[in-house]
Amino acid sequence: MFPAPITMPYLLKIFTADEVSNTQRDLAVKRFRTALEETLGDERLVLPCYKAYLKLFQLYSEHPRPWPITPAEQILAEQWEAAELAATQAAFGEHRYLGDADFEILARAEQ
Repeated sequence: MFPAPITMPYLLKIFTADEVSNTQRDLAVKRFRTALEETLGDERLVLPCYKAYLKLFQLYSEHPRPWPITPAEQILAEQWEAAELAATQAAFGEHRYLGDADFEILARAEQ
C-alpha cells in the first residue's frame, strides 16, 4: 500500500505588484508557507491563528495599540504579526514592504 498523499490544511495565494514568473511565485509561496509554519510551530496552526487574527483586526484595527483585548488574544495577535512579518521577509526579502505584495489564506474547502 502507498501512504496517503499529504494534504495541506490550507491554501496560500500570493499576489504581487511585480510581474513574476510562475516559478518565482511558487518559490515565494514555499518560502512564505515555511516561515509561517516554523514561526507558529505547526502547519495546523496557520489557518485558525489567521482567522482569529482577522477577527481581532476587523474589530479593533481602528483602535490605538494596545488593543482592548484579553492577554491570550494579545499573545495570539503578536504571534500572528511576527509570523506574517517572517513570512513576508522570507518570501520577498527584508527590504520589501507589505504594500508590495499581499496574500490570502483559505481552508481547502473554500478554494
